[in-house]
Amino acid sequence: MSLDSTAKSDIYSKYQRGPKDTGSPEVQIALLSARIQQLTEHFKAHVHDHHSRQGLLRMVSNRRKLLDYLRHKNPARYQQVISDLGLRK
Repeated sequence: MSLDSTAKSDIYSKYQRGPKDTGSPEVQIALLSARIQQLTEHFKAHVHDHHSRQGLLRMVSNRRKLLDYLRHKNPARYQQVISDLGLRK
């Protein structure tokens, strides 16, 4: 249920800040958003999958922490990421 390598490379190329950047907050937030989207679709078919739901909640919490960090460090990059990903706020 993880992202395939082509999806990851697309996300890297779109959100990375340098040629080998895979760990910046923008990239991590985009990867988590893709996984959250994937799990949300999974739960539409598998309502009683509570173990994966716990993982989803951890991912949402981790994304929230990264967004808070980015908002405090660089508000312009924060606005850019949430508008690109279609997140609220």
